[in-house]
Order: sequence, then C-alpha cells, then structure tokens
Amino acid sequence: MTTASALYQDCARLFMVGFPGTRIDSDFAALMKDGIFGAILFKRNVGSAQETAALCRDIKSRAARPFILSVDQEGGRVARLRGAPFTALPPMRELGQRGDEGLAERVGRLLAHELRAMGFDWDFAPVLDVDTNPANPVIGDRSFSRDAQVVARLGVALARGLEAGGVASCGKHFPGHGDTTTDSHLTLPRLPHDLERLRRVELVPFRAFAQAGLASLMTAHVLFDALEPGVPATMSLKALHGVLRQELGFDGVLVSDDLEMKAIAGHYSVEEATVQGTLAGVDLFLVCHHADVQRRCIEALVKAVESGRVPRERITEAHRRLARLQARFAHPAEDRLATLGDSEHRALADGLASTFAGKDPTEVLV
Repeated sequence: MTTASALYQDCARLFMVGFPGTRIDSDFAALMKDGIFGAILFKRNVGSAQETAALCRDIKSRAARPFILSVDQEGGRVARLRGAPFTALPPMRELGQRGDEGLAERVGRLLAHELRAMGFDWDFAPVLDVDTNPANPVIGDRSFSRDAQVVARLGVALARGLEAGGVASCGKHFPGHGDTTTDSHLTLPRLPHDLERLRRVELVPFRAFAQAGLASLMTAHVLFDALEPGVPATMSLKALHGVLRQELGFDGVLVSDDLEMKAIAGHYSVEEATVQGTLAGVDLFLVCHHADVQRRCIEALVKAVESGRVPRERITEAHRRLARLQARFAHPAEDRLATLGDSEHRALADGLASTFAGKDPTEVLV
C-alpha cells in the first residue's frame, strides 16, 4: 500500500510496533508513513547510549509528526538500557521492602530523566501485579510486594515520579498477573479466583492507579473466570469496560500486551484478537515483532470498521485518549544526551546508588 486511505490511517493509529535491529527498515518506515502511533524498542534495538539516542532522533525526524517512543525500563531484570551512563536499579521487590513512597517517586524521576535523555516518551512501568504466588515464573521480584496496599502506594508514587519527569507511565498487567503459575509469553494463564478475591487483592493497585489519574494501563493476556470465562482480559468487554472503565473509573489509555505473545497468538488469530480487543476497550495494540503480523492486524481492524462490526465511535474514543497522552508526553526529536551526567542526573543517581549499593540486576526478558 503506497498511499493509505483515511480509514487505514485512523486504524493504524491504534498500533505501536516493534522492528528489528538498530536502524529503520523499509517495513517500519512504511508503517510510520501509514499512521502508526509509535514504536517500542527492545534489547535488539539498543546499542550504546549515543547510538540509541541517535536512533530515537532519526525515528522522530523521519515521522515528521508527534511520534511516541516507548520502552520497558522497570529496573531489576527488565531494563533495556544498561551499563554506564544508566543507573542500575534493583528489582522492585527491594523497593517494596523499604516501603518508602518518596524513594519510589525519586526512582520514577530518575527513570524519566534517563529516558528523556534518550528520546523516549513512555515507559511501560510500573508493574502493579501483586506477588502472591512464589511459583510465578514471570512476575516475581518485578512486583513491589505480596501486599496489595504496598503495591498500590509505591506503584502510584513511582508513576507520579515518571510523569513529573515528562514520561508517561503504564501500570501493568490488568487485572493482575501476579498469582499465575504460567508465563503469558509462552501459554495462556488462567486465574480461578472469585470477584471478591480480585477486588480484595489483584484490583487494589489498579483502583489506586485509576483514582490517581495516571496516563495508561496495560492489559494481561490471562483468563479470569470471575470476569469472562474463556476470554483473555485483553479481549474481554466485562474486564476492560465493565471493571476497569465503569467500576474503577479509569479513563487513561489502555494498551494491550504484545499480541504476538503465545497467550494470544497460540490460541486465537491476531486478527480476531485485534477486533475483539478493540470492542472490549483497548485503545492501542502492541505488535512487537513481525511486519506482516502488524499489517494483518491493521487490515483486520479496517475491515471490521467497514463492515460495521466495530463502530467508528470506538475508534474515535481511542483517538481521544491517545491524543491526550500524545499532547502531554510526545517530545520532538532533540539532543538531550548531555543531560546524562548533569547535576540533576547526578543528584538523582548518586542518592539511589547509595541506597541500593551492591545490587547486580540481570535481564531475562527480551
């Protein structure tokens, strides 16, 4: 497709994509031209600080419009930016053990400072999952605590620090991935808990996040029997509209976890997941790996709007939320690399380095 139709561009705006390597390839360039909202960078895209900052500037310059760049920079084992000049942060479990909201907010401000220096606008953090299952293979020490109230307090504080520093936060993974025994990157987890338990534990941090008016939340590719049996939360109207929008009152951007994860791609077509997710209330879809899959998802949404299955009003509603996030957090291509090491950065980093001395986080997710 050389010139995208207006409808194609409207639907493409509901997507954020990944791409291979440390340069813009032809597939990604075409998707930018056709109107995607932004891009997510992974370890595969990251070189030195100078190389990564140059890539971010190149992407934003090439887009020639406000274009959001995102990354997973949680601290601990999930951090795409590592080594000098970036600050090594421990897993959030250690932050939770300290229970200090002021410290959590300073961590958020530090993350924002380092991400802004590189050209990022949006951090997919903090994790709001409650660490109730020691056998959980994917959350574990990424969570602040086994106590839902601690997760709520520190998650909101860290997110406020991020947003005060000019970077959108994203709490994840709604309605809660902490008590699963399997990894949604690999299979489709299921939680049998009743609604009373969910309200008492899993939903507590998300309620606090919604009440704080923070920027965004990410869905979980998890089955919740109490909400809509047999339907992953990412595709569930009862979970996303009924619980998150109506019961918890969240009106920020709702972004899906990656549609190419096995929890979705191994059980559904990505096309159907896109359509059902849109109807359920997802505003933005992450499709992180393959250009052909990214195109298939956009085209499926276009066809669903053309057929009347997805109302145009649902696309407009998503655009409204995305525009609000973009207006606040999308930064132009700029050279801020020198702010890594400036007085503000040193003050933030030195204070945290002394607090978390001796930690050696390692990354396991790519």
